[in-house]
Amino acid sequence: MLKLEDVLITQGDFRMQADFTLEVGRKYAVIGPSGAGKSTLLGALCGFVPLAAGRMYWEERDISNAAPNARPMTMLFQDNNLFPHLSVLQNVGLGLRPDLRLTAQERETVENALSRVDLSNFATAKPGTLSGGQQSRVALARVLVQARPLVLLDEPFAALGPALRNEMLDVVRDTVAQTGAAMVMVTHAPEDVRRIADEVIFVEGGRAHAPRPAAALMDDPPPELRAYLG
Repeated sequence: MLKLEDVLITQGDFRMQADFTLEVGRKYAVIGPSGAGKSTLLGALCGFVPLAAGRMYWEERDISNAAPNARPMTMLFQDNNLFPHLSVLQNVGLGLRPDLRLTAQERETVENALSRVDLSNFATAKPGTLSGGQQSRVALARVLVQARPLVLLDEPFAALGPALRNEMLDVVRDTVAQTGAAMVMVTHAPEDVRRIADEVIFVEGGRAHAPRPAAALMDDPPPELRAYLG
């Protein structure tokens, strides 16, 4: 369980408050207007953006000031962050060892992750030879090998066409579910919410609202969310 207590996030003139709990095994969509602070919220969870006030707890352990690599989460970015000069296997292996000196067991972990995202036959390929969807799968495999209980995604498939984006959403939903991790994904698309989310964190007006059940919220949104959805 990840708990935010009276958290305040600031960047220049921007201010956002958050006070809620995230449960392992649940899938959360983060939605809201552009500039509301959705990506900033994920940055604060990961430790890339410091808290101006409040505390953050993981299973009762205070991680408010913990370094990003000391937190129980990993993030999948929109640009995938793949290194063009490394093979697919090496790019995934970076999730375990930055020096890429993988043990036999770690290499097996990487190969299993590639199998789970249907890329076993591309282990020696370079990212530049892959399609956009395949590159997204490589980035997802790198997230999976880290085996963290929280997986954060910042609009990772925004650059993909609708059909491929839906395919990747299904892959993420299913593979993350197999690990038992919680998933927190920023998206601008209401249809993505219905496809993957158990609960919604609506960000607007300087607040990241506590999660609410996705289906009920999308079927009968409050006025602020209705205005955003149009």
